[in-house]
Amino acid sequence: MAEPVVRIPDAKVALSTASVYPESTATAFEIAARLGYDGVEIMVWTDPVSQDIEALRRLSDYHRIPILAVHAPCLLITQRVWSTDPWTKLRRARSAAEKLGATTVVVHPPFRWQRQYARDFVAGIWRMADETDVRFAVENMYPWRYRDREMLAYAPDWDVTKDDYRHFTIDLSHTATARTDAIHMIDRMGDRLGHVHLADGRGSAKDEHLVPGRGTQPCAEVLERLALTGFDGHVVIEVNTRRAMSSAEREADLAEALAYTRLHLASAVKVPRR
Repeated sequence: MAEPVVRIPDAKVALSTASVYPESTATAFEIAARLGYDGVEIMVWTDPVSQDIEALRRLSDYHRIPILAVHAPCLLITQRVWSTDPWTKLRRARSAAEKLGATTVVVHPPFRWQRQYARDFVAGIWRMADETDVRFAVENMYPWRYRDREMLAYAPDWDVTKDDYRHFTIDLSHTATARTDAIHMIDRMGDRLGHVHLADGRGSAKDEHLVPGRGTQPCAEVLERLALTGFDGHVVIEVNTRRAMSSAEREADLAEALAYTRLHLASAVKVPRR
């Protein structure tokens, strides 16, 4: 019988610049290059470098590490980054992706209080997607919880599979916080799954973004499924290293996350040795 050998799938593994917070966007490029990541995802936030296309291009060129995705400034702390108008933010994110050679813009569904934006969001994302080759991959979120109360903070819904989008991002820390089944969500996304934020969680009301393998999410199973189904998007490590006691500890966490991801992407895909 032919002995099987491992074939590494085509999916690239990237580092989110959010994973080095509170260190800088520039530091993320340094770490990604040093550890052997395939690229980075830019989290556009309050760091001026994350908002500066030319500065990002110079960092990419200097470290020889491509920018694979741009995360639009959708967080509460980025409400004034790149304008207060959400559609302007998305247009600027698309422009940044096009100029930087990124293939994906990650976007959250609107906050419920952004009523006009929320009403037009699904149709508006389709319009924007029709104007570019860049993928607009809408990310699953979660209900906000406090003690025994739950607030639906996102519209049309935190579960983005309930609406019609061309591409989705699945975030496994968010599935943990939502206490929903990640595998079932991936099944609902089907071939529209275009992007993955890989992290872990234990089901806390807080969005934990643990290193993969340190929580309860089926991170290994998800990676193996992606490999077997020929996933052609990006797997982005988006973890929280704020509690790292040193830069060396932060880098060790990011090295562990990368090794875990490559191991489980490769372990599922085998071809017979001739």
